Amino acid sequence: MSSLIWLMLLSCSTLVISTKNASDGNTRQGKSIFILAGQSNMAGRGGIHAGVWDGYIPLECQSSPKVLRLNSEHKWEEARPPLHRDIDYLKACGIGPGLAFANSVLQKNISIGDIGLVPCAVGGTQISEWRRGSPLYKQLLSRAHAALHDGGIIRAILWYQGESDTLSQEDAKLYKMRLAKLFTDIRSDMKLPKLPVILVALASAEGPYIDEVRKAQLGLDLPNVKCVDAKGMEIGNDGLHLSTKGEVKVGQMMADAFTQFMA
Repeated sequence: MSSLIWLMLLSCSTLVISTKNASDGNTRQGKSIFILAGQSNMAGRGGIHAGVWDGYIPLECQSSPKVLRLNSEHKWEEARPPLHRDIDYLKACGIGPGLAFANSVLQKNISIGDIGLVPCAVGGTQISEWRRGSPLYKQLLSRAHAALHDGGIIRAILWYQGESDTLSQEDAKLYKMRLAKLFTDIRSDMKLPKLPVILVALASAEGPYIDEVRKAQLGLDLPNVKCVDAKGMEIGNDGLHLSTKGEVKVGQMMADAFTQFMA
C-alpha cells in the first residue's frame, strides 16, 4: 500500500513539474514560438531603396520548412522575407533579423523542434504606444494566443525598438521604466513570469537622445533579459535603418543570446 501511495505522489509531482516548466517556456516539446516586436528595424528595412525592397535574400535568411511564420490571418505558413509584410504594411518591408535568428538557432542543434515566428513590429512606434491596453499591445497578445492554438511553446520575445524615443528628452528619460513595465506586463498577461526577453541596444536614432535610450537598454535590470548591442552594425543609406548585412548580424547575435538561456 505504501508503495502504491508513493507512486501516485511521484506521478502527481511529475505532472506539476512538467506543467510549470511548460508555462515558463522551458520544455522541449512542440513548436518553439518567438514573438518579434518593436519598430522598423525589427520589422526589417534591409534592402529598402527609395521605398522599394530590392528582393535580395541572403543565405542566412533563406526559407526552410522548419521555420514558419504566423501571417496576419493567424495562419502558419513557411517563413519567407519580408516577414512583416502584412503586419507593418504601411511601409515597405525588407530583410529583418527574424529569419537570420531562426536559421542560426536551427544550426546550433539545440533540439527545440520547428520554429514559429510571430511578427508584431510596426515601424515608427514609440514605447508608449506599446503600453498595456494599447492597440499594439492587444495585437501582440492576440497573435501570441493564436500562435498557441495548435500547440507549441513561447520561447522568447525578441524586441528591437527605441529609435523614435530618442526625439524627446522626456521620452528618453522614461524609457527604462516604460521598457521594464512593458516586459513585466507581457509576462504577467501571458502567465509566463520567466519568459526570456532578448532586446537590441540601438545602432541608430531619429533624435539626439540615443545615448540615454541605449543606457536604459543596456542597463535594464530584469531577470531573464539579455541585451545585444547593435552599435557599429552597418546602416543603410537613410542613416537610420540597418542594412541587410546589419540585420543578419543582429539576428545571429540574438540567436547566440537565446542559446545562453537554453544552456
